[in-house]
Amino acid sequence: MAGSTYGTLFTITTWGESHGPALGVVIDGCPAGIPLTADYIQTFLNRRKPGQSKFTTARKESDQVEILSGVLEDITTGTPISLIVHNKDQRSHDYSKIKDCYRPGHADYTFDQKYGLRDYRGGGRTSGRETIGRVAAGAVACRILETLGIRLTTYTKSIGPVMIPDSAYDFDVISENHLYMPNLDYAAQASTYLEKCIQERDSSGGMIECLIDGMPAGIGEPVFDKLDAALAQAVMSIGAVKGIEFGDGFAVTSSTGSINNDAFLSENGQIRKATNHSGGILGGLSDGSQIIFRAAVKPTPSISQPQRTVNTSGDNIEIEISGRHDPVVVPRAVVVVESMAAITLVDLLMQNMHSKIDYLKKIYL
Repeated sequence: MAGSTYGTLFTITTWGESHGPALGVVIDGCPAGIPLTADYIQTFLNRRKPGQSKFTTARKESDQVEILSGVLEDITTGTPISLIVHNKDQRSHDYSKIKDCYRPGHADYTFDQKYGLRDYRGGGRTSGRETIGRVAAGAVACRILETLGIRLTTYTKSIGPVMIPDSAYDFDVISENHLYMPNLDYAAQASTYLEKCIQERDSSGGMIECLIDGMPAGIGEPVFDKLDAALAQAVMSIGAVKGIEFGDGFAVTSSTGSINNDAFLSENGQIRKATNHSGGILGGLSDGSQIIFRAAVKPTPSISQPQRTVNTSGDNIEIEISGRHDPVVVPRAVVVVESMAAITLVDLLMQNMHSKIDYLKKIYL
């Protein structure tokens, strides 16, 4: 299988299946001298692990990470970092009834057409558990960004019809509710909506927003490897994400140039923008202001309502999916989106080191 490696200079390769013995990631290109412990990585994995609330799958996994290589005495050595998380609570028999049919909304059919066989136990490589490796690698990337003064703030902006207006954000409460929403009142409304979805044996989608502060201007490449294009590829590679927008996003279609253009100002010798409709990116390059993007996450496809489908013999059938599934994946996907963004930023920052001869002179002269 191709396509399990992401990045150019800072690269990650994820491996493992949902119901295999373990999952993990190999990270190459991490500089030596970065403080890194398993406990730090664990704080990221704890944000995506199952069983956090009634709105997540009941699968009981500690998702405990082990560092196999690349770290000595809690400091990165510059060699490949290998991280592993063992699966502990697989129930493969839950999937035996659907091994010969194609679940609506899943990759069963397309995977079968590509490879001629598939791991029906929880989706194999197409399972959401594949993101364990991404989040573990994202923790390493965030550690690097911390040393550069770059900070990511990621949260649930909406679940179903419940959307938090920008004016109501309280970032201090993001970790105080299981939905990772920056407003407790809206989190309570979203919880009520999700209760209704559960009663109706249905699921919900939502939106994740990410704010990136501290990015210097000029990061990204101006043609094919634009910063927004790279972030879009990274975030769209997450299985549940169906769309992404930057700054004003799709609202620009009803805007005008006089409104959408961000005026530049000079204050105390520093250039800044009066507004940020562009979301911190101009011409594919960071402009020094806050980077803002939003990811649209689809409803969980595994629902226990009767659904029409076909089996591998081509017969029309009806199925009801049993097992342990999230009624909404948005809260657990927040850290996945953050991780993929962090990995992308580190990779592009490294690529930018040769854009000016002055940068090389600082290192070698």
